[in-house]
Amino acid sequence: QVQLVESGGGLVQAGGSLRLSCAASGKIADIGAMGWYRQAPGKEREFVAAVSSGGSTNYADSVKGRFTISKDKDKTKKMLYLQMNTLEPEDTAVYYCAASRATVTTSRMNYWGQGTQVTVSS
Repeated sequence: QVQLVESGGGLVQAGGSLRLSCAASGKIADIGAMGWYRQAPGKEREFVAAVSSGGSTNYADSVKGRFTISKDKDKTKKMLYLQMNTLEPEDTAVYYCAASRATVTTSRMNYWGQGTQVTVSS
């Protein structure tokens, strides 16, 4: 089994930045692709960004050019990051880290973290 723990959420003013982190533990050898998703109040959970096991990235149109997904170069650590710049009130949501046993960015995610709240004030 894989456990994912997010950190780094908080309250920030519009135009500001935050960096989310996700630490994976357990059977990390099972992990291929990883990604970030978010769920705003009253809305369904949506894709934000993903990175394949080979390092290819994929972003939702709404965050392209503002958010950057990355992972620790030390593959034994399985740390995932999301650098969020030029934040907008519409980015307010609970952000979830996710991991897949498959390798590509469009893979179905098998493991989920508990989420971290990001609130952007106008």
